Amino acid sequence: MEKAPVLTRKDCVKGAIRWSLIATTTFNYDTQLAPAVVFGIGPLLRKIYKDDDEYVEALNNHYKYFNTMPWLANIVLGATLALEDKEGISSLDAVQNIKVSLMGPLAGIGDTLFWTLLPTIMGSIAGYMALEGNPIGVILWLIINLIFIGIRTQLMWIGYREGTKLITKVGGKLARITDAASVLGLTVVGALSATVVTAKTPLAFQMGEVNLAVADLLDKIMPSMISVATVLVLYKLLGKKGMKITTLILIVIIFSMLCSALGILA
Repeated sequence: MEKAPVLTRKDCVKGAIRWSLIATTTFNYDTQLAPAVVFGIGPLLRKIYKDDDEYVEALNNHYKYFNTMPWLANIVLGATLALEDKEGISSLDAVQNIKVSLMGPLAGIGDTLFWTLLPTIMGSIAGYMALEGNPIGVILWLIINLIFIGIRTQLMWIGYREGTKLITKVGGKLARITDAASVLGLTVVGALSATVVTAKTPLAFQMGEVNLAVADLLDKIMPSMISVATVLVLYKLLGKKGMKITTLILIVIIFSMLCSALGILA
């Protein structure tokens, strides 16, 4: 007869919240995120291990090196808790193997999705809405983060309920989701570069009675060409060593004022 689960959904949610509160605040170069792991799931391990010696051994096992994307760490920790609940103290080596094998792939996926793509996409959309005078743009990013916080509190329970099967089940899908999100992110950034960034020139060529505006000529080659070129130049400058956002903003302001005074930019 299969053993009934010791932990409840409420236990896992509490563990996820504890972990999320200090996930990176106890970071160190020896064990990295391990202290936060012990703090987060310590009470849950206490429910699994009634014997004091086994409990201490389990805590020490989780105090080994661990580093991954904090949001998705809850899935890994939930899966290891499920294994410890089922196998007990004999599972400690397997627990460590699971953490080591999963923390790398999940870090790559999590960093791409949650640290790069989502802030780029949602921040751009919220910023554009705010520029257009839509009040929702001001609170959109806050609403999105609140939704993600709610999701994060459930991930440990999902990992615990599904165990290691979850990673096998969604592993291939995660790669496809990441690729799709990358394409979406590039599309959004490209569209916003052409619509939000405003760069116009009043320059024109006079040929007899024909007045040929430079802006119209460039737009026929590629719509919003000046705006897109501006974004590409700024992106290139931002990649240079020692270049900071604040420095680049000052450069843009000074350059824009000079070009406006000289009649190059409108």
